[in-house]
Amino acid sequence: MALNLSIGSDGPDSPRIALLMIVVGVVVAGYGGYDYTQQSDAVENAVEVGATVVETGIEESSSRRGGTEYRPAVEFEYRYDGANYTGTDVYPASTQSNFDTEDAARSVLDGYGEGERVTAYVDPSAPSEGFLKAQESNAPMKVAGLGVLFALFGVVSVLRS
Repeated sequence: MALNLSIGSDGPDSPRIALLMIVVGVVVAGYGGYDYTQQSDAVENAVEVGATVVETGIEESSSRRGGTEYRPAVEFEYRYDGANYTGTDVYPASTQSNFDTEDAARSVLDGYGEGERVTAYVDPSAPSEGFLKAQESNAPMKVAGLGVLFALFGVVSVLRS
């Protein structure tokens, strides 16, 4: 019994494209899961450090849905275990959250004015990766979900043949 792989065409590259979709989807989903685990560990192990906010702002980008997305941007300096560091993460995940409105993104930065002394958090096992809010973001799970959907689309393409 031979499988006829198809993604909208029966060309010779269709099986490769479906396999590539599955592999990319699994990798992206794995990265999202890994990032979620890393942020959970960072929050659990976080220690407080004093920090100074250097700069804040809002970054705009085009969304996949055709609109504009907004992301809070921050730069802060802190000292941990005798060394100086600069941080740029609001949350401990390497995948940062985007927001549909500028006001929503700005609200994340409430209390973090330029020049202000604030509390930041550091995972002692990764002191150069400081963050401002010791709470988990759902951004890594969105990445993982996107990867799963992409992989499932590849699997469905294989099964539809």
